[in-house]
Amino acid sequence: METRTMSVLGLNGVEEDVYRHFLRNPGSPEATARPAVPRGGAEVDAAVARLRGLGLLHGDGDGVWAADPAAAVARLSEDRLERVHSTIREIADIGPIMRSLQQDGPYPPRGRAPAAGAGGALVRLETLPLVRTHIDQLAFTARTEILASEPYDVLSPENIRHARPLDLRCLRRGVVLRNLVRADAAGDAATLEHLRVLRAAGAQVRVADRLSDLMLVYDRRTALVPLDPRDSGRGAFRVEEASLVESLVRYFDRLWDDARDLGELLGEGSETAAPTEAQLRVLELMCTVSKDETGARRAGMSLRTYRRHISDLLTLLQANNRARAALEARERGWV
Repeated sequence: METRTMSVLGLNGVEEDVYRHFLRNPGSPEATARPAVPRGGAEVDAAVARLRGLGLLHGDGDGVWAADPAAAVARLSEDRLERVHSTIREIADIGPIMRSLQQDGPYPPRGRAPAAGAGGALVRLETLPLVRTHIDQLAFTARTEILASEPYDVLSPENIRHARPLDLRCLRRGVVLRNLVRADAAGDAATLEHLRVLRAAGAQVRVADRLSDLMLVYDRRTALVPLDPRDSGRGAFRVEEASLVESLVRYFDRLWDDARDLGELLGEGSETAAPTEAQLRVLELMCTVSKDETGARRAGMSLRTYRRHISDLLTLLQANNRARAALEARERGWV
């Protein structure tokens, strides 16, 4: 049975079944959805109506067509991201609500301490110095991965002086750094040199022709997003609500999959790339340990991080399987 995947995009099971039915049977009458989907007729009718409203079904009752999957997924993803941003904006100003509730009774109750992390799922950072302080702290404590979507065309010398030492320290610790930038950023000499320095240290840099969303995600647990998507200078939200961070990570991964490697844009061959110390350690274990769980334990990292390193190594070595990667690594003298 095929695993459902569209629930993360906001469709329920009936809606997905109906969409898939018309995807498999383009131009079939709308009435065919009821016998094809094993649910109540009212649920199927409601699903058809919602899918039409979302633009995922077209045509009249005598012939219905499903929207192209690529367009459907893109539209649902954008809607989901907008709901995430809307939720963030809605719960940003919880201070007045909290103060109002506290006025109605003593808090914490006598003999009890406040719950750990109370009010900490979302923090509003309203000045750039405060944002940079949090960036410094999160970079210092990052252990596995940093995701950065940075829609700039030019980095100022001040930004480079602040960002480069943080990024290089993280890379030396074996933290995976995946950096998304605009293609136009490669047109500025200082910005391009900064990106090349990061790549030489092991960072993965991809470029997107159109990139508008600024976000930083640390260890898939904490994210920083701008208070105003149109003006990052106004400050940022520090987000630790798991569902919101998860949505941002999924959105980043979709942008990443659609982007090109910086080396491809510059016409550089993949042979110029070098593995990081963490990747070399994983490569050694991949060649000597049969189980990923054992390799991850010996490397002192999570299974997810260990497997992500392996995936990155396969890409770096242009290998379609681990055996080929091991052979290519030996030929290059990496193991």
